[in-house]
Amino acid sequence: MKIGVPKEIKPQEARVGLTPAGALTLIRSGHHLIVQKGAGELSGIADNEYVAVGCEIASDIKSVYTLAEMIVKVKEPMPQEYPLIQPGQLLFTYFHFASSETLTQAMIQSGSVCIAYETVEENGKLPLLIPMSEVAG
Repeated sequence: MKIGVPKEIKPQEARVGLTPAGALTLIRSGHHLIVQKGAGELSGIADNEYVAVGCEIASDIKSVYTLAEMIVKVKEPMPQEYPLIQPGQLLFTYFHFASSETLTQAMIQSGSVCIAYETVEENGKLPLLIPMSEVAG
């Protein structure tokens, strides 16, 4: 699968959807990773660290959305990303749909398949929320 990691554009968001180590795990499983230039910059991760594990670097956000079958982000897509989302494209991120009818409607209209980190369950637990809860205390 072609997996894209765009640079987060939400104000005050410095995290990146996937680290080079995570990308390497996916590449070793046969996936192709497309990371937007500068995606990890605010997290202290240089583009060459992604290249070193086998990622392709895309010059802009539009290229990432165009080339990828699945998008991995930290936060929900911003309004300027809505037109880039393709029908059938998988989006994996924190969505918090209950807090934004506009976001919810935009994702429905896009025809994408949205998987919200905050709703992923394993054995009755929410494993993707545990690290955030530990940090928040």
